[in-house]
Amino acid sequence: MINISQNLSERYSAALAHYLSDPDEDVLNQAYELGRKALRDGLGVLDIAMLHHDALQAVISGQSRAEMPAPAIAKAAAFLTESLSPFEMSFRGYADANARLTVVNDSLLQSQATAEAAHRELEAFSYSVAHDLRAPLRGIDGFSQALLEDYADKVDEEGRRYLNFLRQGAQQMGRLIDDLLGLSRLARTELSRLPVDLTALVRNVAAQLRNAEPDREVEFVIPDGIAVDGDASLLRIALENLLGNAWKFTGRRAVARIEVGTMSVDGEAVYLVRDNGAGFDPAYEVKLFGVFQRLHSTHEFEGTGIGLATVKRIVNRHGGRIWAASEVDCGATFYFTLGERIEKP
Repeated sequence: MINISQNLSERYSAALAHYLSDPDEDVLNQAYELGRKALRDGLGVLDIAMLHHDALQAVISGQSRAEMPAPAIAKAAAFLTESLSPFEMSFRGYADANARLTVVNDSLLQSQATAEAAHRELEAFSYSVAHDLRAPLRGIDGFSQALLEDYADKVDEEGRRYLNFLRQGAQQMGRLIDDLLGLSRLARTELSRLPVDLTALVRNVAAQLRNAEPDREVEFVIPDGIAVDGDASLLRIALENLLGNAWKFTGRRAVARIEVGTMSVDGEAVYLVRDNGAGFDPAYEVKLFGVFQRLHSTHEFEGTGIGLATVKRIVNRHGGRIWAASEVDCGATFYFTLGERIEKP
């Protein structure tokens, strides 16, 4: 309990004695002001009650409270009630504020539930649309190929060129739909966070890239012992996109180099994928991780513009963040975190 100052105690005793002998409204106002001062000084309800008890003891010294006439007891109670008024108002203020916060919180929870339901509906709609588009696209591609193969002698060179354009467009849209379906699945995939050997994952993805284009000369720099806590399946998808981009954008380099590494920034584990490829204008970095956002034309480098959006969603689901640094024709470095803190030894 907070120590009650001698000055406050004396003032309270004097005011109480005055009110018991000559009750009037001004003295009750004085009790209210004493309560306000007590509240400002950090006193609580029990403190003001003890102050009143001590003051009452001083006023009735020499007699017991049982000997006090009923009117005097009523006056003392009225004085105490007025003293406690500021505390009561304070409690009411807290209660009102808490009630308002409860209403706001309920409203936020309802809005969140509505947003989540809308998001689920949008994901389901996107998945359904993308899934249903695949069949007719396969038909367009297949019948175009049949025309080229079975009616080659009846279609002139320009007609064959148009059919090839048709097939390329159908195949490009097919890849786009596949990527959209993959992005949509990420929202429904349950995150299973376990220890993951990131070095092994990187080496496996690098081997797949080499097998796809064995004639390319690409130097991979992959340190040993990179271990993380994360979802191995999702991290593999992220690495396939990051390393796949590095592989693609170093395609015109005589000596291509792709490096994977890790470092600590303010106690947080940061992972990086760096290449010496085409790079990009840093002024457009904000566009990198959006769906369908491309900084190079399809004539320069193929792609759907969904890969980095997929990586960002995976990183976000791990509680991390992703960013990039680059200059045009000077390569690019992608940094990401997974919400891990590095424990000091």
